[in-house]
Amino acid sequence: MRHKHGYRKLSRTSSHRKALLKNMAIALIEREKIETTVPKAKELQRYIEKLVTKSRNADLNTHREIFSYLQSKEATKKIINEIAPKYEGRNGGYTSIIKTRIRRGDATQMAFISFV
Repeated sequence: MRHKHGYRKLSRTSSHRKALLKNMAIALIEREKIETTVPKAKELQRYIEKLVTKSRNADLNTHREIFSYLQSKEATKKIINEIAPKYEGRNGGYTSIIKTRIRRGDATQMAFISFV
């Protein structure tokens, strides 16, 4: 049972899960829309929304903190300079998940995650 459990394990070790979310977040920031499975999209939504909220305050420490999560200079610059200013007056809800299709190989529900 997962009573009060805080996150989805996604059948991965903690380091693999951290790397997966980091790479998916970079892809979402660069392309602004990606297709993935529904559980991954829901977990990525939690991860990226926290980053956008932190990046709304654009100073040097914010750059350093966001870079520590993403490890990508281009993605860090884009989220702070382009994406976060769009949501200045918005309190959360920066991304949307739209279910798309059933994957043919393993019948997994797929979804698009994109910025609103």
